[in-house]
Amino acid sequence: MSPSHIEPVTLAPSRRPDAARSPERPRVLILGYGNPGRQDDGLGPAASAQIEALGWPNVTAYDNYQLNIEDALEVADHDVVWFVDAARSGPSPFAIRALEPAASLEFTSHLVRPEAILAMAHQYYGAAPQAFLLGIRGYEFEFLEGLTPAAADNLQLAVEMLKDRLGASQPWVAS
Repeated sequence: MSPSHIEPVTLAPSRRPDAARSPERPRVLILGYGNPGRQDDGLGPAASAQIEALGWPNVTAYDNYQLNIEDALEVADHDVVWFVDAARSGPSPFAIRALEPAASLEFTSHLVRPEAILAMAHQYYGAAPQAFLLGIRGYEFEFLEGLTPAAADNLQLAVEMLKDRLGASQPWVAS
C-alpha cells in the first residue's frame, strides 16, 4: 500500500563536509519519541523498537519521551535521520515531511522541535544530515498503555515503509 500523500524520498550520503563514509552505506538514525503510557502517543517508540530489532548495520534506533537538545550530538553523527512521532491529525496511515534546520523561538525545556535539533547539530557540530519527520496517525491519547488497533495497523504500514527505504540504502540486506 502506497498512500498518495507521500513524496518520493531518496537516501543521500551525508552533507557533512568532513564525511568520510561511503555513499552506498549512509549511517541512519531512527529517533522515535512519545509516551507509551498515553496509548497512541507510543507510536514513535514502537516504530523505533521494531527497526532496532532488525539489527541492521549502519542503522541506529532509539526512543525517548520527547526530543532533547542532547539528541543533536547523535543526529550529527548520522547521514540520514528519521524523526518518528504520533500524529494527532492528518492523513492515515502516516505522512512524511522533509526537514531543514531551523532555530525555534518557541524552544522550552519541554518542547524541542526536530528542526531545532537539526539546527543545533549544524551549528555546534557542522553536521547537516538529510532528515525526515514520519508522523504515524494515532487516535487515542489517554493515560493508558497499548496502541489502539487502528494505530497498530498504521504502525505496521509505517514500519514496512521504513524497512523498504532503509533496505534500499543497505545493499547487503535482501528485500
